[in-house]
Amino acid sequence: MEHQTVQAFLDTLASDSVTPGGGGVAALNGAMGAALVSMVCRLTIGRKKYAEYDAEMREILEKSESLRAALTALMSADVAAFDGVMAAFGMPKATDAEKSARRQAIQSALKEATRVPLETARACAAVIALAKPVAEKGNVNAASDAGSAAQSALAGLNSAALNVKINLASLKDETFVSETAAALARIVDGAAATAAEIYATVESRM
Repeated sequence: MEHQTVQAFLDTLASDSVTPGGGGVAALNGAMGAALVSMVCRLTIGRKKYAEYDAEMREILEKSESLRAALTALMSADVAAFDGVMAAFGMPKATDAEKSARRQAIQSALKEATRVPLETARACAAVIALAKPVAEKGNVNAASDAGSAAQSALAGLNSAALNVKINLASLKDETFVSETAAALARIVDGAAATAAEIYATVESRM
């Protein structure tokens, strides 16, 4: 997916194909947020005016690029996970043994389809956290880009959270459901508030 043109991706997204869908878009939003963080870092590093933040921006850049790569890979991982769910639903169910195997395969595939957006949500939250110091200390001429990074990552986080929740609703493993829901709550907690703080910071620097 990451090698498609923007137009090709959008055309497929707008089609009646079930993939890519919201999970892939969530990862893409996060990846774009990470890319914007990287851009602001690069526009800050080496500038005399921001010399005191040079080392910090280099460290953030390394992290944002790692997150961009991870989120880009999660776009394809989300498609693969959902394809796995569809394949499980397509398994034969003529006999009791086949029905049992099919049920187990569906539950296993749904777990994987839940783990992927959970990882996307976690990565998006990390992008938001990185956007905060970049918005505060980065090149003021790119302040709006730091704000956009946080907003894009927040959209990715919220979208990924919805994908986690819809899959949890179909899972029978109560322990997995409980643990995953708790993990998601920890990831989401405070992210919107941080994004709002970043937005206010950017406005104050403009």
